[in-house]
Amino acid sequence: MDVVVAGQLARDLVLLVDEVPEAGTSADARLRREMLGGKGANQAVALAQLGARPVLIAVRGDDRVGEELIEQARRDGIDVRYVACRESVPTGLIVEALDASGEWRYLQHLPEDVLLTEEDVDAAAPALRAADAVLVQLQQPGPAALAAARYGREGGALVVLDGELPARERDRLIALADVIRADEREASSLGAVSGPLIMIATSDGNVVRWKDGEEFIPLTDEKVVDTTGAGDALTAALTVGLLRGMSPIEAGHFAVAAAGATVGHVGGRPDLSGFKGFVAR
Repeated sequence: MDVVVAGQLARDLVLLVDEVPEAGTSADARLRREMLGGKGANQAVALAQLGARPVLIAVRGDDRVGEELIEQARRDGIDVRYVACRESVPTGLIVEALDASGEWRYLQHLPEDVLLTEEDVDAAAPALRAADAVLVQLQQPGPAALAAARYGREGGALVVLDGELPARERDRLIALADVIRADEREASSLGAVSGPLIMIATSDGNVVRWKDGEEFIPLTDEKVVDTTGAGDALTAALTVGLLRGMSPIEAGHFAVAAAGATVGHVGGRPDLSGFKGFVAR
């Protein structure tokens, strides 16, 4: 199955501390991890680990960091031919400060220059039209997100939107979507949407709604170390499950299990190789 992801690529830097220090003080990090990250790249990694053939549409800078991330993405089995390289621009950076209780704080440098444009998406139109599914991160500018969804719909792909719907493109995106995935805050942009399958993350589980019903799926019982990346693993697994012909309930359980398999380690990079998941019966 060919799945195209339009979203963010960045270097993730994770620092594990006992406590986040107060202003004017410092703290030692017990662990430091640097990795390929950003929501787009994380979802592409998860898709590859679940057996899909992911293509990533994203933006990097022309620095050494960008080159290193591209090489890692290739090793992960991601097609990066549509990752645009911006001249004289640093690759995006996301810093996560994670404390011993699993609470995180992000500092990120994702300026406009490392966000997708319509032109970036247009360049990837052949891949989008040929895909079995298109995943669109709504943290990217609305026009670029809309273009990716539109090309996917033209090719008959399963169109999956992830995040908060931008006000200007909201109605047009909903009309193109088969699936919308959001957390409770992001779901405020949905209103009374009907039609697409909708999966909303809550504090104690996920609600799956589709035209014929609704199901609440509780969280798994894995010990939570870091929730970063759980939503990306969930979205990737939900997509793969639906492409494999699972029902909404089955795909929802499969997705929640993938998220549970991600929260047990530090950082947002998925670790789903060999993951079998759980399918409701």
